[in-house]
Amino acid sequence: MTAPDGPVTVQAQPAAGADWRRRAESLFPGGVNSPVRAYRAVGGEPPIIVSGEGATVRDVDGRTYVDYVGAFGPLILGHARPEVVEAVRRETEAGGPFGATTPAEVELGGAIRDAMPSVERLRFVSSGTEAAMSALRVARAATGRDLVVKFEGGYHGHADGLLAQAGSGLATLSLPASAGVTAEAAAQTLLARYNDPASVRALFERNPGRVAAVIVEPVAANMGVVPPVPGFLEQLRELTARHGALLVFDEVITGFRVARGGAQARYHVTPDLTVLGKIIGGGMPVGAYGGRAGLLDLVAPAGPVYQAGTLSGHPAAMAAGLATLRLLDATVYARLERLGARLEDGLRSAAGDAGRALSVGRVGSLLTVFFRGSAPRDFDEVREADPEAFARFHGAMRQAGILLPPASQEAWFLSAAHTDEDVERTVEAARAAFRA
Repeated sequence: MTAPDGPVTVQAQPAAGADWRRRAESLFPGGVNSPVRAYRAVGGEPPIIVSGEGATVRDVDGRTYVDYVGAFGPLILGHARPEVVEAVRRETEAGGPFGATTPAEVELGGAIRDAMPSVERLRFVSSGTEAAMSALRVARAATGRDLVVKFEGGYHGHADGLLAQAGSGLATLSLPASAGVTAEAAAQTLLARYNDPASVRALFERNPGRVAAVIVEPVAANMGVVPPVPGFLEQLRELTARHGALLVFDEVITGFRVARGGAQARYHVTPDLTVLGKIIGGGMPVGAYGGRAGLLDLVAPAGPVYQAGTLSGHPAAMAAGLATLRLLDATVYARLERLGARLEDGLRSAAGDAGRALSVGRVGSLLTVFFRGSAPRDFDEVREADPEAFARFHGAMRQAGILLPPASQEAWFLSAAHTDEDVERTVEAARAAFRA
């Protein structure tokens, strides 16, 4: 399916989307099952999507868009890739889930270990939130310590202890970032500044012998795409080793996205534990955590750390993930890198021609546009970008048939299904939006 040239047109009943939104609002908080889908950050009515093929999606009102949401990351091959669809069909027709181990989960686990040698053993779960929460439970058990360091702007799921915001300074413990999270839960988390190893060093010094782990997105992608500065990840590795803490890479987004071996392969830094999701499920709900065999052998039934899940290793999710990983070869990654660079250069050029202050954060097929003159290095600088300018830009791009993630601090996702023509159309739509 190829998106039409020029402005999008209504091909179905105009009231269809409004009707579905009203029904959703009567059923779900805010009308959605995940907050960003409500489009509160960009305005306008959120679309109701009915189908996707390749690099495009279609809504209930018949509008077709070039899609850079990609289900927020897992669809690295695009929508409805035939090999993935067929794998899910075969697994579903076989019955299940069974509440027992299946060949598909053994095969997928092996494929992950082959791509990420640091993951000697792993455990499948059903979401990234479960994976991050469980990895930190292992870290606390392994070290006998209670505190965890995370970074401002980093997101590792919605477990209570990870929904923390900065207190009065790095010397303090954190405050709850959500109603319903207790101060005691938030106090187990210390916040550092991304790309600032000195802030991590200070936390270790102020809490000697108490930090179990440092958890980090090796490429920040939940505050928009912010690459690690040279030496940052290496210093985290050195600091955690020196202080007897574990280094946890949250590669839910970057795993199999920025390289087949994830960010740890791209930047040549080996974590103790790795958190995975998105692509390893090929679009189906999945998560995993893994690391050195000695650490994972702490997990029940091998060890005393309890974690379980009825639908963990669901056959359909395993089949989708395995079919996806089998198609991710060097040719795919080279093409994604080329398309990402072309899109980045085109957006910069279009903004410059229109006299707009704009920077682009990109690593491989991950990309974010920031309405500020220079690319941010940490969350404070991310917050200096103009969210209202992005909201106007988002609306103009949507009108032109380009669907972007509905928040200024989300990553755009290119897929192997995107074409040079899709990128060129996107750049031309951006050029018109910048001039408007």
